[in-house]
Amino acid sequence: MSTNHPPLNSYARVIVNDWDKVSPYAEPYLDAMFTLKDINDEYIFDSGRSVVGYFLANARTWRGETARRVKLELNHILKHGSYKDESITQEMAHGS
Repeated sequence: MSTNHPPLNSYARVIVNDWDKVSPYAEPYLDAMFTLKDINDEYIFDSGRSVVGYFLANARTWRGETARRVKLELNHILKHGSYKDESITQEMAHGS
């Protein structure tokens, strides 16, 4: 099943570039996101959905405008399987 959202590894790249001190609790899930393109992909024994969900649950200390936008988009992807807003998609395309 194909979804309509930027690759999850693009979100991971934005997160690493923005979050100075990644929480040690969020880091394993962020690392896993680098291997995922789609919310329906698998990472070892976990689904992409669970990886993103656990990342969000452990990313509460990440703050700021980028954090707000990325978390909003990842939550939307979790709920709907897609995200059509171009706000962060354009930022990712420019290698941020």
